[in-house]
Amino acid sequence: MEIVVLLKQVPATESLVKIADDGVSIKTDDIKFVMNPYDEIAVEEALRIKEAQEGKVTIISVGTDKTVEAIRTALAMGADEGVLINDPDAQGCDALGTARILAAALKDIPYDLIIAGMRAVDDDNYQVGGAVAEFLGIPGISMVIKEEIADGKIKCHRSIDGGTAVVEAPLPALFTTQRGLNEPRYASLPGIMKAKKKPLDTKKLADIGLDSAKIGEPVTAIKAMQFPPERGGGRIVEGETAQEKAVELVRLLHEEAKVI
Repeated sequence: MEIVVLLKQVPATESLVKIADDGVSIKTDDIKFVMNPYDEIAVEEALRIKEAQEGKVTIISVGTDKTVEAIRTALAMGADEGVLINDPDAQGCDALGTARILAAALKDIPYDLIIAGMRAVDDDNYQVGGAVAEFLGIPGISMVIKEEIADGKIKCHRSIDGGTAVVEAPLPALFTTQRGLNEPRYASLPGIMKAKKKPLDTKKLADIGLDSAKIGEPVTAIKAMQFPPERGGGRIVEGETAQEKAVELVRLLHEEAKVI
C-alpha cells in the first residue's frame, strides 16, 4: 500500500513566542521547531498500516530548509522517503494555497491513502487536509479516532459533537487524525542513523507544474497579532459556611463582575 503523510513543522508548544516587529508574524530566531503533534499521530498511523499491509510511507511538506528536520524525524520513525516543496513563492500561503501546492505535488506521487493531522497547532485552521482531498477529487474523512482497511475500502470512526460517527469510503482516500487514534513512537537510534540515508527530494513550484499565479492570492490574511491581556489574580470568597460563600459569590458576580 502506498501511503502519503502530509506534514507541517511548527513551533514547539513550550517555546516562548514573541511578536515580530511587523506585528503580523512571530520572531523565529530563538524558537524550537518540531513536527506538528497531530501530524506525528498521522505518521504513526501510516507506519502501523504499513506494518500490517506492507507498502511504503512517503512524507510530503511545504516549508523551508529548516523543515528538513521534521521530515527527517518522520523518516527516523520509520517512513521511507520525503519530499519538501521549498520555494519563496510558497512561503506566506494561506491554507488554500498550501493545499493547492500539496495536491499538485501528489499528482506525481502514487498513493492509496493520504493521512494528515486534523489541524496544525500554530494556525489552528483545520482546512488543509479537507482542501487537498477536494482538489484531488477523493473522499476526505476528518477527526478520525479509529480506522480499518479491507477490500479496497476504509472504515473510519470520527469524532462529532456528542458522539462518534462511522464513515466508509473507497480507496484512494484522505483522513485526518484526532488524538486517541494512537500513541506515536519515539525514533530509535538505529532509526535516526538510517534516516540520514533515506531519500529526501527538494522541489520548487516549477517542478510540480505551479507558479505563484496558479496558486492564487491568499483569501485570508493576518491583520495584526497581539497577546491577550494579562489576567488579574484570583480572589478568595469570604464566608463562614458554604451557603454564605455561595451568596457572596452570587453578589460579586452580579454587582462587580456584572455577568449575571
